[in-house]
Amino acid sequence: MAMVSESPAIVNALRSGLVPNQGLEHFATGLDPLLSAVNEELAFVSGGKGLSKWIRGEYGTGKTFAARYLCARARRERKFATSEVQISINDMPLHHLEAVYRRLIERLETAADGPNAFQAIVEGWLYQVGDEVTRLRGISEDDPGFADATEQRLEDKLADLSKRNPAYAQVLRAYHRATHEGDFATAQGLLAWLAGQPHTDRAVLKAAGAKGKVDGQASLTFLAGLLQLLRQSGYGGLVVVLDEVETVQRMNAQTREKSLNALRQLMDMLAKEELPGLYLVVTGTRDFFEGYKGLKALAPLYQRVQVNFGEDGRFDNLRAPQVRLLPFTDERLLTVGTRIRDLYPAKNPDRVGQRIDDRFLRALVRQVTAGFGGKVSLAPRLFLRELIDVMDRVDIHEDYDPATHYRLDLEDGKLTPEELAAKHGRSMDVAEEETAEEAEPTETPSKPNEPSKPNEPSKPNEPNEPNEPNKPSKPNKRLDG
Repeated sequence: MAMVSESPAIVNALRSGLVPNQGLEHFATGLDPLLSAVNEELAFVSGGKGLSKWIRGEYGTGKTFAARYLCARARRERKFATSEVQISINDMPLHHLEAVYRRLIERLETAADGPNAFQAIVEGWLYQVGDEVTRLRGISEDDPGFADATEQRLEDKLADLSKRNPAYAQVLRAYHRATHEGDFATAQGLLAWLAGQPHTDRAVLKAAGAKGKVDGQASLTFLAGLLQLLRQSGYGGLVVVLDEVETVQRMNAQTREKSLNALRQLMDMLAKEELPGLYLVVTGTRDFFEGYKGLKALAPLYQRVQVNFGEDGRFDNLRAPQVRLLPFTDERLLTVGTRIRDLYPAKNPDRVGQRIDDRFLRALVRQVTAGFGGKVSLAPRLFLRELIDVMDRVDIHEDYDPATHYRLDLEDGKLTPEELAAKHGRSMDVAEEETAEEAEPTETPSKPNEPSKPNEPSKPNEPNEPNEPNKPSKPNKRLDG
């Protein structure tokens, strides 16, 4: 067993079926070629340019993992700030750019300051401005003219931004003055407004010469302001991840059009070099990239990111604006399982290492994959969750032997819609229709035997009935072979 400092955080996240926020490098597999191409693009962006990367993959291929790992590498190796925004229909609709900007600021992270780094970035930038005043003009912090000299230097550095968004510069200036005078309540209110918070005290804004709230269009100029602060503070730039953008397909036509136009607006600003230092990462499924409720609904956007993929994914062009993640294989899943087993923070490491051996891991891969009709691409999340659960039991109970006592139970309540569709041998479209029908009231009551239907034996013409992998012959099979 080879535990790492992040082992508890990694295992706790996987135990809940989530992608960990740290330590991804300890069990990442198959991403080195993509990360090499991204590293080249980040070097380009750090020179004051802007780029986008569109990552495509079906459920289970690891889009969120890849994007989060990309961010971790960018912070550690390229001194980029990063932020991850998960798009959803209700909580974070893409066309509400002011909400996206607000979440972006909330999730801002740097290697030096960790999460919630916005205030540290602003204060670091102001400190650097003051340091330049002291170094270049010989004025110390105790000098009565230090604050005015710092504000003048601040104006010099914000000259370009002031032309596009004078309010941003005014509030930064007022924030500096408030902190210098010890008025921390006013300073926090001004910082909240810069972060896009909608309920800032009017008196606070009036003192800064600003008014109103940050709307959708202003949020993009505020993003440009943040990029300027980062670059002037010595950062390479900012990586922004818009994750699960495929959710726009489930919006009504008008909202979907607004969302796609928001993406096009970002692409336009990148092309015009209005967002220097921004590396925009967008993740989505194949249907989002190729469907008419996705990018094809807005031809100019589709044409910018469209890529013709060959049959052999080994020869994909990873420098293209759009790249695809290849599905997991049995061997790749086994490699991940082995690494997780080795970093598991066991109290009884010898017992865990002995009973969760390679033979058991291979058997678990086979059973979980069979439970999803042989679709390995859907297995990683549940496989890792099951693996953690078994290791917990072995670590806690001296008499627990997974080769004898473990039984795989693909309970519907544990599964995502995509996993449920695979388990029941249905397409996602059919699964979504049935879910919608179940949510609607019906006048005809269900037949008495309908609730138990999933446990009935498979019919000859229905080889993929829900619990086929859990027939007695399989769940009771010993995992030692």
